[in-house]
Amino acid sequence: MIQHSLPDAPVESAGDEFGEFDLTDDDILEAMREIPGYLDITTMDFRAVYHLAHRHALDRLFSGIAAGRLMRREVRPLTPDIPLAEAIPSFVRQGLKSLPVVDGQRRPLGILTETDVLRGLGAETFLALLARVIADAKCIKSEQHHRPVGELMTAPVVSVPLDAGLRELLAAFARHPGRAMPVLAADGRLAGLLQRKVFLSAYRPDRRP
Repeated sequence: MIQHSLPDAPVESAGDEFGEFDLTDDDILEAMREIPGYLDITTMDFRAVYHLAHRHALDRLFSGIAAGRLMRREVRPLTPDIPLAEAIPSFVRQGLKSLPVVDGQRRPLGILTETDVLRGLGAETFLALLARVIADAKCIKSEQHHRPVGELMTAPVVSVPLDAGLRELLAAFARHPGRAMPVLAADGRLAGLLQRKVFLSAYRPDRRP
């Protein structure tokens, strides 16, 4: 019998929302090594071991997920002085709905999203803007076209490093409602853009072996 003491309450796992997985002997042994003191195998003890083993299983199962592997590298960012009229075509050409805004050293200052663009044009949704344009093709004023991106972007921007794994990515996406976030190299410069839909597709448990 392995002798350790456990906390009175069950140990919670950050990955419990993923459901159950088949555990290996290594998962269980690694979990048991983390429990200090005397271990008397009771129902509560087993529950604590299970949660820790489940966490290790998640780390093993999703060990291949990293921001650097999932990100889109071919991204042409915006600069804060670019007028909105020039920024919009860049979204279309790149097929993106969010673009990082960087300084002269390619360090992110913010991110310009589709929502930011619509707000800059005085609309809450694309359909609302379309309805206005159909009713009056001149409804968008010239001064709206020429507003610099720096006035409209979302800042500060939530970003992650190249080596960010599953837990860090989940936490980062939970902190903002956007569709994408910049991925940074070790020197803080833009390395790529991670789209929420790409990340969600990569970590879906029901599609993993």
